[in-house]
Amino acid sequence: METINIVCVDDQPEVLDAVIKDLSTLAVHFNIEEAESADECLDLLDELEARGELVGLVISDHVMPGTSGVDLLGQISEDGRFAHTKKILLTGQATHKDTINAINAARIDHYFEKPWQVDELTDTCRRLLTEFILDQGLDYEEILPALDQPTLYKKLKG
Repeated sequence: METINIVCVDDQPEVLDAVIKDLSTLAVHFNIEEAESADECLDLLDELEARGELVGLVISDHVMPGTSGVDLLGQISEDGRFAHTKKILLTGQATHKDTINAINAARIDHYFEKPWQVDELTDTCRRLLTEFILDQGLDYEEILPALDQPTLYKKLKG
């Protein structure tokens, strides 16, 4: 099976560590990568793609020095290599306008305000990764326990 990556982006190391810790149950089946800026994330995406690895999900903070999370997720949305990559915006400081822009322009799949609930974040990531795998037509038998069963059932039934 192809390597599927979850990329977490936040300029605050303690927040980045918390997100990665909260997603640790997914690390059995997915590779979790981290970046501390939008530029570092884009470089990482290029590296992963060059190695033939897939980026199933990007979770980004909004307020970061330089490029904001909304702008980063928008750039990822516009890059054809990551057309199926799912995106989550995680922030405590986005305005209503930022949120609308994130949904419309960056085509985020989910939005979380800080502090997030661990179970809700994990369940949402599991659902989005399941959608990614199904959208890509990937074989998922090896990672079946890590997938969101209702999403899997709905997609296969429908």
